[in-house]
Amino acid sequence: MKFENILEEIDGFGPFQIALIILLCTPRIVLPCHFLLNNFIAALPPHRCDISALHDGGLFGNLTREQRLTVSVPLRENGEPKSCEMFAEPQFQLLDDDSNAADLPTVQCQNGWVYDNSSFTSTLATEWDLVCDRKSLTKTTSTIFFFGVMIGAIVFGFLCDKYGRKNTLLASYIMAIVFGFSSAFANSFILFAVLRFLTGFGLTGISINSIVLSIEWVDTSHRSFIGVIGSLAWSAGNMLLAGFAFLVNDWRTLIMTVTAPLGFAVLTWWWIPESARWLLANGKVEQAQFYLEQCSKFNKRQKLSSKLKMETQSSMKSLEKQEKNYTYLHLIKTPGMRRLTLLTGIVWYGVASTYYGISLNISGFGLDMYLTHFIYAAIEVPAKLMIYCFLNIIGRRKCQAGTLLLTGICIAINIFIPEGLWHLRAVVAILGKGLSEASFTTIFLYTTELYPTVIRQNGLGYTNFMSRLGISVAPLVLMLEDVWTVLPQIIICSVAIISGLMSLLLPETVNKRLPETIDDVEKPRRNDISSHSVESSGVLLELKGTTETKQCQDKQHN
Repeated sequence: MKFENILEEIDGFGPFQIALIILLCTPRIVLPCHFLLNNFIAALPPHRCDISALHDGGLFGNLTREQRLTVSVPLRENGEPKSCEMFAEPQFQLLDDDSNAADLPTVQCQNGWVYDNSSFTSTLATEWDLVCDRKSLTKTTSTIFFFGVMIGAIVFGFLCDKYGRKNTLLASYIMAIVFGFSSAFANSFILFAVLRFLTGFGLTGISINSIVLSIEWVDTSHRSFIGVIGSLAWSAGNMLLAGFAFLVNDWRTLIMTVTAPLGFAVLTWWWIPESARWLLANGKVEQAQFYLEQCSKFNKRQKLSSKLKMETQSSMKSLEKQEKNYTYLHLIKTPGMRRLTLLTGIVWYGVASTYYGISLNISGFGLDMYLTHFIYAAIEVPAKLMIYCFLNIIGRRKCQAGTLLLTGICIAINIFIPEGLWHLRAVVAILGKGLSEASFTTIFLYTTELYPTVIRQNGLGYTNFMSRLGISVAPLVLMLEDVWTVLPQIIICSVAIISGLMSLLLPETVNKRLPETIDDVEKPRRNDISSHSVESSGVLLELKGTTETKQCQDKQHN
């Protein structure tokens, strides 16, 4: 008994499914606000050495502010004070216009720094002086956060398949709220880093549960719609982040602002249904029937027929005899699963590192950082709508490969465009950002269709681990610009192209039923659904299955 047959009777895409998408919108809006939060809370404002300690009341004390800076801090080529150096001693001769500051002895800032607070009241950099030789720590906080997300992917992937989607979703909500708000009150950098790690750990459950719950409750023909349109919540949250950061200039307040909506998500959790597909796959027939009847009632369909209930219970008796304690080892136990696991891991790593490699680099295009972030987020909307049109036309595999390869090409083009042509560089970068988002949208949907129900969350836990590994490395890759300016772009470009080529080795899933067991992956699937006659072919499959079952029963009786 295929779950799609059940969905066909209770309506696989009705008010019930739409309500589920709406309920999951709030937590999905929060995700990009935290995942890309480092762009703003770790921003590095203009700064210079603090020279207030040099006010000795003598000759120095009689100078104006500009004159004090002139004799105390060397200047860059653009005339701005250097950020990390000051003269070893006040150079009063520089007050003479003919004096030359070249070759004068300098030292590192001795008494801290003075920051330009015109854009930010407070950031991590200004709070704990993460500048100059400590500036790499600002990017390190992003890496630490994504390490938490990476570990959480493994843990929640196991918990979701073991204890269900709904319970682990609530645990994710609570963890993200507690550690998110706690990080806003951290009084040391180390404590903040630990709390951000735990926040990332909790948010992972929301990420992998929300998409799976959506996909597992809809029929085959509407999976791409739910996967793509539902992900627009991410784009909405991404655009809202730019607005929140523009209005809230203090990093502590900003963290609380983007975490607060999860309180509303906890309230709406009570109305979120457990995945009936997961319940059936784990032999919990009575609970599955309860949610299926709720779905049928909400969609204004007739109650489940007694025949359908009997067939469901009968099919589940055989499943109960099978092994239900699936672990991550099942991802590599059989040849088909090993191949699938290897390929999806590589593609997820490439998709994530490319997307965040572009998203975390919102400077260098001559635009305001808020505007750049907003444009990067806004371009995702047409990219998602475009990919939705193509997913069912050319298939998941070609969409995945095409978007990754085109993203790599855009990055490669920008390597050769002179920095003076920042308008053109910005256009190409924004186009690449849109394509990278299209590849991310595709891989989420694609992966849920590739892995069987009994191990789907384990599969998503593993792929999320590979994804977060790529994201964790992305900030470190961007730091390589100090070694060679274009080195980060070369690395990201290469990763995008390689992962795009690897995705061509994955099987196509368009108009195919979701695999329920590992055997469905190991054996060639013959359950394609014609895009021109979905309903009629479904009837034929059901009649054929009924006939074959009857023949088997006659043979056993004889």
